[in-house]
Amino acid sequence: MPRFFGEVEALTRPKAPAPNPLDSLALKTGPGEKKLLLYVHVPFCRQKCAYCAFHSQVYNQVTAAWYVKTLVAEIGLWGRRLNRPKAETLYLGGGTPSLLSLADLNRIVSAARQSFDLDRDAEITMEANPDSVGDAGWFASLASLGVNRLSLGVQSLSDEHLARLGRPHSAAQATSALALARRAGLANVGLDLIWGLPGQRLQDWLGQLRTVVKELAPQHLSCYGLTQEEGTPFTRRIQAGELTLPPEDEQARMYVLGAEYLESEGLLHYEISNFARLGFASRHNSGYWEGRDYLGLGPSAVSTLGTRRFANARAMEDYDAAVRQETTGRDFEALDPATLLRERLMLGLRTTRGALLSDYLALTGKALLADKKALIQALRQNGLARVNQGRLRLTKNGMLVSSAIISRILD
Repeated sequence: MPRFFGEVEALTRPKAPAPNPLDSLALKTGPGEKKLLLYVHVPFCRQKCAYCAFHSQVYNQVTAAWYVKTLVAEIGLWGRRLNRPKAETLYLGGGTPSLLSLADLNRIVSAARQSFDLDRDAEITMEANPDSVGDAGWFASLASLGVNRLSLGVQSLSDEHLARLGRPHSAAQATSALALARRAGLANVGLDLIWGLPGQRLQDWLGQLRTVVKELAPQHLSCYGLTQEEGTPFTRRIQAGELTLPPEDEQARMYVLGAEYLESEGLLHYEISNFARLGFASRHNSGYWEGRDYLGLGPSAVSTLGTRRFANARAMEDYDAAVRQETTGRDFEALDPATLLRERLMLGLRTTRGALLSDYLALTGKALLADKKALIQALRQNGLARVNQGRLRLTKNGMLVSSAIISRILD
């Protein structure tokens, strides 16, 4: 059973008394269950990539100083509210966290350690872009702060593709950044790559994966299919016919054959887009897929604590005001048991472990294999899914159309 981490302190001030909607907030972090996941959103980038729809803004020192001061205050606020709960991971994402100074990064990590009971062996991840990292000494300083997992936003080893994506780094900078991180003693380094780029062919993608595996040898790879985000310059160019994506059948082969190659080289395919050497799967992201409690800090960050989900304001002015007035988290969505079960099923089907058949039974009162007999039979016959050990698992081909499959199962 979940336990309470104590009463959450009142948000209201004496001049405006009102019941606090965060009182008696239950976290799913009791005995026998996992600990809290902490996520910090750093909303700064050197420039906006042409394909990106995430919340970010161009870095400047004045706004960054304002952000760090407010973030540290928010970390302290939540530490008091939740009575310094235990936490297993700290993930600095963005945006581009590596744009912040080492002094600011130290303030953030130190505040998290002070306000939360962070495990001694906590996984502390930082995302970085190759153009914004320093020398080997810079990486060594990161390690001294406790950062033990680095996620490098490489995206491509083709300078032509990087320019088209609007990335501010070169392929040479990417390989150099990885080498410097290794020289500084960071043993857990992952790379982000994108497949399905305009002008990219199947052999280009497979050749790039071979180069990455044989020459760069990362412990982790996140391989994402390019998505067309509405309103981005990249999508507008595709819609205008200025850029042409590879045919859908070729994109499908990129995914399936790429995943098969990575597994043949010892990188376990543990989630739709993620591959890792044994023992190097992301504990933080795995926690999301397992439906664990997570606290998002920083502008636009989302949290799910117990049965409550809420998001921080996107604009710095609104985010800062909410932290100063201690109203952050007050407006939340109450998640009923059925919603939580549906999400657990959906997230489970994104992983290679699959979704528990018992979760479907708990959600609907029906046995999945009987209730969706024709659908499950069709999925199995077409090599899209398999059932074993009480779980429904999607195959690699099934993961290509996972959204449609999940929708059919849960409609």
